[in-house]
Order: sequence, then C-alpha cells, then structure tokens
Amino acid sequence: MKTTLYSFVVACLSLFLVSCEKTVSFDDEFKMDNEKQFAKITASSEYTKIESQSGNGHIMYKEITDGDTGETPYFTDQVSVLYTGWFKRYWTKEDTFTGDDGNLFKNKVIFDSTADRNNVPSKFTVGSELIDGFSTALQHMEVGDRWEVWIPWQLGYGATGRGDIKGYSTLVFEIELLEIVK
Repeated sequence: MKTTLYSFVVACLSLFLVSCEKTVSFDDEFKMDNEKQFAKITASSEYTKIESQSGNGHIMYKEITDGDTGETPYFTDQVSVLYTGWFKRYWTKEDTFTGDDGNLFKNKVIFDSTADRNNVPSKFTVGSELIDGFSTALQHMEVGDRWEVWIPWQLGYGATGRGDIKGYSTLVFEIELLEIVK
C-alpha cells in the first residue's frame, strides 16, 4: 500500500513538474531578439550611453551632426525637431529580403517621419508628449545636433506596443533638434 501511494505521489509530482515547464513563444523570441540587438548596440564603441531620469534604463546614441551651440532643452521646454523612427521585424535579416514564398519582404519599418510630411518640423513639449527614450535624448542634445538614437522597449512603447509597433520593439530614431521654441 505504501509503495503504491509513494508511486502515485511521484507520478503526480512528475506530471506537475513537466506541466510547469515553460515553452518559448513567438513573443518571447521577439523580445529576446530585440534585447539582444540593443545589447549589441550598447557594446559598440560607436555609441554613447545616456541613463534615463526615470530610472527605467538607458538609451544609446551616435552623433551624426554636432550643433555645438551649448543650448540644451529642459524637460518643460517645447522643441522643434525633424525625425524618422523605425524598427525591424527580424533583427537577423536585412532591411528587405526575399521570403520563403519568393515575395519581397520589407523588414525595416519606418513608423513615423517628418519626411513624410514635407519635412515640416514637429513641435513637442520634451517631457510630456514623448516616449521616455525620445525625451531623454532631447534633454542631452544641443540645438543643431542630429543623432541616431536607439531606444529599448522599456523606454519606448513597452510590452504592449502601439499601433503597428509590437510590444518589446527596440526603436531607432534619427533626430535633429532645430530649435527650442521660446
């Protein structure tokens, strides 16, 4: 009787442990790929790290053009900027590639750009209208600077995403700070 009870308990425990085994979903893989890509940029000597004031992480940037004015916006300032924001569906693939079905696949997705609006600058209040990563970059830019900014999902659209941007997406922006609106 004790042996049968013991065998039954062991069998139930084994089934319980097997059922608790975590399977990796597509979303888990997408999150890991995005985190891996951001870690790769973080390790690159081409980029500089800036911690977010929120304490939720850091962004990475590379200066394309140095404005060298010394004038930097505060959290409450309104700014005028040109920008393009993009992400990739698969970080291991080129910007465009041919899929298994023979169709051309657009992998690099531009989700917002002032270029699509005849390069009319956008005006934002730095700390209240923008994702944390974009706001963090602006607070360290000088008027005239143009940067390539990499934003991890924690400082972007988070785990839920927004519109066509899936949750856990690493975002990349090219931002040009034109002026601090007075």
